Amino acid sequence: MSSDDDRRDDESFHPLGPEAEKRYEALLEDGDYDAELGMEMAKDAMRVTKGELSDEEFYDRYHEDVLEEFGEDERPMADRIEEAREEGRLERTLDRLGVGDDSRREMMKKMGAGAGFVGLGAWGATGGGDPDPSVAAQEDEDEEDGDDVQWGMALDLETCDGCLSCVVACNAEHNWDDGANWMYILAYDDGTVESPEPEEADSVRDFNYLIRPCQHCTDAPCEKVCPTTARHTREEGGLVLTDYDVCIGCRYCQVACPYGVNYFQWDDPEVPDEDLDEDMVYDQRDRRVSSRGPRGVMEKCIFDPARQDGQMGEEMVGTTACEDACPPGAIQFGDMNDPDSDPRRYLDNVPLARAIEADPDDEELQEAIAILEGEQEPDELDEEEALMLVEAEYGNEGSRFKLLEEYNTNPNVTYIGNEPGANAEQVEGPIAYEDVGMVDDRNTVLEEKTVGGVEGLSF
Repeated sequence: MSSDDDRRDDESFHPLGPEAEKRYEALLEDGDYDAELGMEMAKDAMRVTKGELSDEEFYDRYHEDVLEEFGEDERPMADRIEEAREEGRLERTLDRLGVGDDSRREMMKKMGAGAGFVGLGAWGATGGGDPDPSVAAQEDEDEEDGDDVQWGMALDLETCDGCLSCVVACNAEHNWDDGANWMYILAYDDGTVESPEPEEADSVRDFNYLIRPCQHCTDAPCEKVCPTTARHTREEGGLVLTDYDVCIGCRYCQVACPYGVNYFQWDDPEVPDEDLDEDMVYDQRDRRVSSRGPRGVMEKCIFDPARQDGQMGEEMVGTTACEDACPPGAIQFGDMNDPDSDPRRYLDNVPLARAIEADPDDEELQEAIAILEGEQEPDELDEEEALMLVEAEYGNEGSRFKLLEEYNTNPNVTYIGNEPGANAEQVEGPIAYEDVGMVDDRNTVLEEKTVGGVEGLSF
C-alpha cells in the first residue's frame, strides 16, 4: 500500500482515519517485515469481519505471501480450511469407490480424518467440490463451546467522571510502560455533543467520556492477520490474548485492530522480569500472556487472566483491576453469558444498578431500591413509584451501543450513554494524566513510535 501524502481520505480503510493509518504504515516500515503486506492484510481482515470477504478467500489471498515472509502460515483459519479441504478430497475418493455413508465414516476415522469430520451436510451444496470451510468451522465451533463463559464489560458513560482511577489500577497490576495505556479515558467533542474547556467546567459530569479498553472481540481482525498464533482467542472465557513467547513483533495486529488498543514494546520494559509475580505472567495453560510484555512484542488490555484463572484467589474470579478501582461503578466486568453477572445485571436495569452503586443515604431512595430488588414489599411506595424515584435521581437507561458495530467484530463490551459521532475528537479532560502520575501519549516517551493518544484521534 502506498504511503504517499496525497492518499485520498476516501481510500482510507481504517476507522481511526487516514492520519492514524499513515502512522500505522510508518510503524510497519520501521519494523523487520513487509509493511505493504501488513497494511493490505489489515484492510482485508476488516473486510472479512464485515462480510465482504470470506475466511477462505482471505486465507488463499495471502497464504503464499505469508509463507514467503514468515516461513509459516499459522493464521487461525489455516488449520480448519486445510483440514476441510483434505476431508473433502478424501470424501470424493470414497464416493468414487462407491463406499456407503456408514462405511465411509468408519473408514475416515480409521484413516485419521475423523477428528474434524462433520458429516456430508457441511459441504453437500458444493456439487462435489471442496467443502465449504466456513460451514465446517461453524460445526466445529458448535461442538467445542469451551467453558461457555464469555468475559466482557458493561461501561456506563453517564456515570464515568474521568477520574482515571481505572488507568492507574491497570498499570499497578500489569506494569505497562508509561503511555502504553491498556486503558484510556478519553474526553471528546463530536460536533453534536460538546465538552467544555476544563477551566470553565462546573463539574466533571459536564464532560463526555469514552472508556476504551480492548473490546475482546469474538471475531477479532487482529487475530486474523497474526502469522504465528501469538494473537489468539482463548477458548476459556473468550479472551483475546498475545502469547509473548510466540509473538515475533510484526505489528500486523496493531494495524488490523479497528479500536487502536495495541502497543509495541520498543525497549526493555521499565519493570524488569525479576520484579514480576510469576502468577501474574502465565495463565492456566502456562502461556505467557499477562503482565507487560518483553521487548519486541505486542501488548494490550487482557481482562486479567490471572484473576479469571483463580491464580489470585477464587474471590477474584470475575473481577478486573479497573472495575475494582472505579469509584462510581461505571465499569462492570463479568461473564456476559451469566444473567447474574455484574454486567448483565447492570444492563437489565440501569437506573437501579446506578442507584445500588451509589448507595444513597436518603431513606426513601433506599426503600425504592429495596422494593425494586425484591427485598422489600411495596408499602408507601409501589414498584412504579419506586422506579420513577430512582430514575429521577439516577436517570433512565438512555442509549446503549457497541463500538464500530458496522465492522461486525462482535465486541464483548457494551456501552451505556452517548455514542461518539463520526467526527468525535479527543479533547482535554478535567483531570490530567500527569495529575495521577500517568502519561496519556506514548509519543512523548518514545518520540512518536506509537499511535496511542494522538490528538484529534477519531473513534
